[in-house]
Amino acid sequence: MAPDPNRFAKRLFAGIAPQYERMGALLSLGQDRRWRRFLVSKTNAVPGSWTLDVAAGTQLVCRELAARKNVRVVALDQSEPMLRAGREPNRLAGLDDRIHAVLGQAEHLPFEDQAFDAVTFTYLLRYVEDPAATLRELARVLRPGGSIAMLEFHVPHAPLARAGWWIHTRVLMRLLGTAVSPAWARTSAFLGPNVSRFVGAHPMEEWVHWFQHAGIRHVRTRTFLFGSAVVLRGVKGK
Repeated sequence: MAPDPNRFAKRLFAGIAPQYERMGALLSLGQDRRWRRFLVSKTNAVPGSWTLDVAAGTQLVCRELAARKNVRVVALDQSEPMLRAGREPNRLAGLDDRIHAVLGQAEHLPFEDQAFDAVTFTYLLRYVEDPAATLRELARVLRPGGSIAMLEFHVPHAPLARAGWWIHTRVLMRLLGTAVSPAWARTSAFLGPNVSRFVGAHPMEEWVHWFQHAGIRHVRTRTFLFGSAVVLRGVKGK
C-alpha cells in the first residue's frame, strides 16, 4: 500500500515546529522572507477582507498578509503543533486578532463556496495525493476575480546552479539538520530528494495546467535563487 502523504507530513512537521522559522531562514540562505513578501504582494485582497492561507504552518505568510494587506486571515494547517508554534509570534506582532487558526486539510476545506477574497499556500502540493484535485478544492472557496498564489521549491535548470543546489540540499542541509535535532536530520535528508522527485514527475508546465484546469486565469510564474523556488499566481475566472 502506498504511504499516506498527509499522515507522513503530519509526522514530519510535528517534530520540527519549534525551530521551523529559524531553520527555514537558514536552509533558504535567508531568502524565504523575500519569497513570502513577493507572494503576498501578488494577492488582490482589499483591507478588511478575508484571505485563506493553506498549509499555513507557523503562520509566516499569514502575518505578512495581515500586516501588509490589512486583511483578516484564516490559517489552515493539518499540523496542530505548527499552528500552536505561530501563536506567540502572532501575539508579539499584534496580529492575533486578525489571524484565525483552523485545523484541517487542503483536500477537504471546511468552508463554503466562494468564501474568500484571496487564497495563498506554501509547500503544499508535494504532500497531497492529487495536486490537481487539491487545486480545484482551493479554487472552490475563492470568489470569482479573487487571486490565488503559491510558493514552492523547485530545481534549477542551469547545470551550474543545479550542481550548487544538489550540494546544498544533499550535503550542507543534512549537516545543518543533524546538528540541530534528530527530527531536523530526518527533514533535511528528506527535502532535497522529495523536491527532485516531485519536479521530475510534475514539471512546472503541469503546475500551470493544474491552475488553469481549476478555473484560474492569467497564470504567471516567477522563479527565485537561480530557480530554487517559484511563485505561481493567477485570478479565478468570473
